[in-house]
Amino acid sequence: MDFNFSGSFDVPHEPAAVYDFLADPGRFAPLLPDFESIEKTGEDQYTVKLRVGISHIYGTASVRLRLAETNPPLHAAYEGKGDVPGGTTALRAGFDLEPAGEGTRVNWTGRALIAGRLPSLAGGLLEPLARKNFDRLIDGLKAALI
Repeated sequence: MDFNFSGSFDVPHEPAAVYDFLADPGRFAPLLPDFESIEKTGEDQYTVKLRVGISHIYGTASVRLRLAETNPPLHAAYEGKGDVPGGTTALRAGFDLEPAGEGTRVNWTGRALIAGRLPSLAGGLLEPLARKNFDRLIDGLKAALI
């Protein structure tokens, strides 16, 4: 199953400050829904552990996350691949920044591709859960950047 989401929000900081926050996995990753831990495993590479649960499937997802694209102070994108209970996942979260009045408009995109038994076991519950988790991430980013 492939999920794509996008949106934008404004924050009262200049693009360079917003970029510095978004491009720091130590600050960004703890805002992921159900965050457990982050460990640096190499240059710009991290392992992020998240609690996951849907229907009767619960456990820990281990995602290898990297800051895949940077163009300070206008663009940052993360990519991740990992194992989730009942399947695998590939993730992408991208941020394009532009000045907006006294602050910055953050245009974001998110993609989650989930493969394996999980999509068939969880059925129609996956899309609402993916939407909810992207919304929680964006709400966390907004709160952290205000």
